[in-house]
Amino acid sequence: MFAVRMATMVLALLSTGLIAGVFYAYAISVMPALARADDRTLIDVMQKINVVIINPWFMFGFMGTVGFTALAAVVHLGKDQRSTLIWIGIALALNVIAFAVTVGLNVPLNDALVAAGDPASIADTAAVRADFEAAWVRWNIVRAVVHAAAFLVLCGALFAAGVQEGKSTTTTAATASMVSGR
Repeated sequence: MFAVRMATMVLALLSTGLIAGVFYAYAISVMPALARADDRTLIDVMQKINVVIINPWFMFGFMGTVGFTALAAVVHLGKDQRSTLIWIGIALALNVIAFAVTVGLNVPLNDALVAAGDPASIADTAAVRADFEAAWVRWNIVRAVVHAAAFLVLCGALFAAGVQEGKSTTTTAATASMVSGR
């Protein structure tokens, strides 16, 4: 069972780290580069990114932040796993918050950008940009920080699980030794 528990935590850690990295990359490179571009270019590029990012690789990580962390919590239910479960529960709450930021704030901004239409035919690209860019960047930074915090907490969960397993193995070995009289 320890291997299953560890596998679920590794999947949660991997998906959370990948998504934190994607949003971090936007924060430190993509959006600062687009900030230097003209209005039409920013709109065009972000519309295209929002289409191509919806792919199985991204969705595996994005959905995995909550799904794999929840699965890790489920397999850690029980008194013996309580110290690890606390860490996983905190990470799950953080991943849910970041997921909600994406779905509730970034995605509607993406949808509004798409609804603006073809960048070549938008009459007031400056207004479309103003309605999108600052809010999107702000919420992207929030979700990047929250997912990064969840990643760190999941690292703590792995450490706690290792400590718990070490204690359990030591206790089992000591008990076996006492029973056998050695």
